[in-house]
Amino acid sequence: MSEHDWTEVVGAIGIFALLLSVITVTIVQVAKTRRARVVGAREEEYRRLAESAVQAQEANGRVLAALDGRLGAMESRLVSVERVLKEVD
Repeated sequence: MSEHDWTEVVGAIGIFALLLSVITVTIVQVAKTRRARVVGAREEEYRRLAESAVQAQEANGRVLAALDGRLGAMESRLVSVERVLKEVD
């Protein structure tokens, strides 16, 4: 082989290596971009879930406060009924 042939072989290998590097970097960047989108979407879903959990907890707190008031009223009525029953006995 002549010197010119070796130059073509080395040039072809260099171009192949360059193309391989560009393709690899492109694939890696596309994968990272997709992964970032998926993570962002997942974080958005977690944020919505946390917001709905907070709303549910607030609603439960209001319901428990109302039940506490009703339970207190029932307790006072029960005490008065017990007092009346003790007076009758």
